[in-house]
Order: sequence, then C-alpha cells, then structure tokens
Amino acid sequence: MENKLTAIAIIPARYSSTRFPGKPLADIGGQSMLQRVFQQTQKTNSISRIIIATDDSRILNHANDIGAEAMMTSEKHPSGTDRIAEVISKLETSYDVVVNVQGDEPFINPSQIDELVKMFSDDKVDIGTMVKPLSSKQEYENPNVVKAVLADNGNVLYFSRSSIPYFRKGYDESTFSSVAGYKHLGMYAYRSNILKKVATLSPSSLEEAEQLEQLRWLQNGLSIRACITQLETIAIDTPDDLQRAIMFFNNQQKH
Repeated sequence: MENKLTAIAIIPARYSSTRFPGKPLADIGGQSMLQRVFQQTQKTNSISRIIIATDDSRILNHANDIGAEAMMTSEKHPSGTDRIAEVISKLETSYDVVVNVQGDEPFINPSQIDELVKMFSDDKVDIGTMVKPLSSKQEYENPNVVKAVLADNGNVLYFSRSSIPYFRKGYDESTFSSVAGYKHLGMYAYRSNILKKVATLSPSSLEEAEQLEQLRWLQNGLSIRACITQLETIAIDTPDDLQRAIMFFNNQQKH
C-alpha cells in the first residue's frame, strides 16, 4: 500500500507592503483576503495542517479571530520562503511536503494545491510550482508576467520577466501553444529537507538580475518541477488589483 504524503500549508502574510500596506486584511465581499485564502486551503484533501506566518500582531490577532493557527516570525525575512522555513524549524511535527500558499490569492482553487502535493509521489521532485499556458501576446510581452520554459520531463529550464522563448521568426496569438511557454503562478511546494537547504542559500546573480527568488534555486542546481494548470488565479499586489478582485467576486455571486 502506498504511503500517503504528509503535507502542511503555510500562508505567509506580511502587513507592511510597499505597494499595498495591510493587504492581507483588505475586505473582499465581507471577508478579509487572508480569510478567503485560509478557507480555500481548508477545502483541500491533501493538507493536514495550515499555519499563517506573519510578522505583525494585527494579522496574528485576525488569524486567531477566524480560527486559524498562526505564528509570529521575524520581521527581517527577505522572502516568504525564509518566513516559511522559520515556521518549519519551530515545529515538533515533521511533514513530507511544505506548501507555500500565497496570502494574496483569495480565489486559489483547492484542487491546485492538491495537484502540487501529488507531484511529490515522484521521488525526483525537489520543488514544485504551478504554471499556466500563455494565453496572449499581451501576457507574453508583459514584464510583470513571469514566464517559464519547461523541459520535456516537466522540469523548469528558466524563469524570466522577459519574453521567453524568443521567436526568431516572429509570433502570433496561436504560437504559444506550440512551444513550452508558460505563465508562472507563484505557488510553491517543497520537500521539507529541500526547504531547509533553500533557506541557507545566498542570493544569486540571476536572482538579482531578474528579481526572481526561484532563480536562486535553479542556479544552485536544484530542480523545479512544473505542475500545469488551466485555471487562472488572481494575485493582488496593488489596490487596483483589489478592485478587480472585488469585481470578480461580485460577478461570481451573480452566477
């Protein structure tokens, strides 16, 4: 009988954000963004424990109010990965897989989290992440959309804000379906021992150039396996994004 992987989800939630202070507590249809992320994660089949990791007492108190387990972490963490690693280092229970559930994606689909965890039944997977086929020239050309190109075995070859792959002969709206070109959705899962290793790595030159933390892992020789989804997620980075998310929520309620 196959051993079931044990998996924990950690939701990093900072109060201080340059572009959107207090973002996790922003209201969407009567519930905070953080509460919606937490509730979506509760609907998964693969996650046995959820912890909200924060550096602010306002978020800690809110987490307690909504019945979520929460932990205070250092204010000095440069990334969500470091925050998650601190949480794992403090736990008495060990888990096979640690999922970083982004605190700014209130409509995350529980099935996507389950798919990420399922990938780790393959012993060769160190880190998993979610990608979606590029859908338009606009996405392909937008430097705010992180692109990923994949090897045939599903491992990510590279991530970039640039338009990759580069089409020497030109491209149109249908070109993207013919190559391994994807939009990266910022959801990660790690084997516990790999997460501990990742947390010790120093920033790398590729990471500094593109401002993409995952390039540090690739540059250090770790593999990242991509899980391909057709479902779009809505990440909220700015107050404008929040307004779009509220519109999306309101439209959902009508149908």
